[in-house]
Amino acid sequence: MQKVNTLATALLFAIGGSLAVAPVVNAAEKCPIEKRQSKAVGQSSAKKVQKSFEAYQEGNIDEAMAVLLEASPSDPFDKAYIARMLGNFYAEKSQMGTALKYLKQAVDADILGGADHAATLRLYADLLIQERKFKETIPYYYAWMEFTCKEDPQVYRRIGIAYSELKEWDKVLEVVDKGLSISTKPDKGLYQMKLTAYFNKKDYNNAVKVLETMVPLFQQDGRLWVQLAQFYLMTEDYEKSLATYDLAYKNGFLETAGNITRLSQLLAQNGSPYRAAKVYEKHMKSGLIKEEERTLSILAGFYHNAKELKEAADYYGKAAEIGNDGTLYLKQARLLTLREKHKEAIPVLKKALAAGDVSEGEVEFELALAYLGTKQYKAAYNACLKAAKDDKTKRTAKSYLAYIKEKARIYNVSL
Repeated sequence: MQKVNTLATALLFAIGGSLAVAPVVNAAEKCPIEKRQSKAVGQSSAKKVQKSFEAYQEGNIDEAMAVLLEASPSDPFDKAYIARMLGNFYAEKSQMGTALKYLKQAVDADILGGADHAATLRLYADLLIQERKFKETIPYYYAWMEFTCKEDPQVYRRIGIAYSELKEWDKVLEVVDKGLSISTKPDKGLYQMKLTAYFNKKDYNNAVKVLETMVPLFQQDGRLWVQLAQFYLMTEDYEKSLATYDLAYKNGFLETAGNITRLSQLLAQNGSPYRAAKVYEKHMKSGLIKEEERTLSILAGFYHNAKELKEAADYYGKAAEIGNDGTLYLKQARLLTLREKHKEAIPVLKKALAAGDVSEGEVEFELALAYLGTKQYKAAYNACLKAAKDDKTKRTAKSYLAYIKEKARIYNVSL
């Protein structure tokens, strides 16, 4: 909430002690503000008011307040008038508790001139919401609108803020719609409040509708594009989520590693793993996505899904080295074997065994295949024997033992 403006711009005193404010636009005939005639304070109070304002104009706000505090008006109008001045002075000194006390006296008296009472109502409501007195502020904003016969989108917005803090989301939606209905131009703050209300009500379908309205109105706000894509995800509309993320990306609105990751994941899940890999890799190289075990493993997975086995193996290897991860070494080795890079796979598989946290039977079986590929039949046979002792690989390994024996016999290798 913006702080209270200095009184020099808020108060203008005439010689008779009357207070003038900017004219109020009346919304109807015989409005309460029109019926309320302005009047001047009594002669005794006028002297105090004049002296106080002169001190204020000279920058002596403490003296200005002291003069008013010495006054002891008996007339109800004079009391309300001086209370209003004191409320403004205390507000300027950021003594909000005391400011609210005096402004409430002026408001509750309901006796000041039309413009003065309207301005006091508005200031009092603004200070209440600034001081987080949300429940108390709402009736005073409505009182201001009733007194002035004027609806203001920003007043509805502040009422919406109060209801939001009170978590009364249906009330938020009600006042936001009123504010939007009288706004002369799209009000982003009101739309955002409406979105927040639907989100907190877990009404994600209506939240999507709000964002679908906002994005065309505020096309340069990249956050809205991202929010819309995220809400499409929440409503399981993956096709629209991907399309929105993609448009946001092409317009330069995806500025975080998380958003780039989500785009890449959606691309991979929707049949474009190669583009997912390229997008992710580009932003890893730029430094936006930190190069670490998890991210390198994700990138390897994208390339793996795209059947780009060389790149996938390279990135699995880089990820494995960072965390000495046996599982990742095994993935790298399997891809090397698929590419018939048996000689390269062997040391990788040994690293997997050394790292641990991986099925020894699976690693030994892969070693047997790699040794077979390099015609190291004795080593292949021994690895296969070890794999045959593991329940996970027992059956497959045993079926290979006879095959390895036959190969060894053909090449006259002693096992």
